[in-house]
Amino acid sequence: MNSSEKSEAFYKKLKTQLQDTTLWPAEYLYKFIVPTTPSQVIEIGDIFNNLGAVINTKESKNGKYTSVSVNVKMKNPDAVIAKYKEVAQKIENVISL
Repeated sequence: MNSSEKSEAFYKKLKTQLQDTTLWPAEYLYKFIVPTTPSQVIEIGDIFNNLGAVINTKESKNGKYTSVSVNVKMKNPDAVIAKYKEVAQKIENVISL
């Protein structure tokens, strides 16, 4: 299985879990880890701009990485997954949790 197939399998499983456990629209908490550069944190903020997102950041102990938490109201599982894909496509070296 290549990385694209693994990615699609992950998103399919996530969509099923979100449909089964949440009544939509609902608050959703995204968590990302990026190398500590101000531009990457700003880019994540830009992706969630105009959605009323609450964004919190926390630098790692050695300052090499930054954890970014984004709490935002999403309309359905497809919208949640679309944002994950957008972040993965636009932000280099991002880790989605």
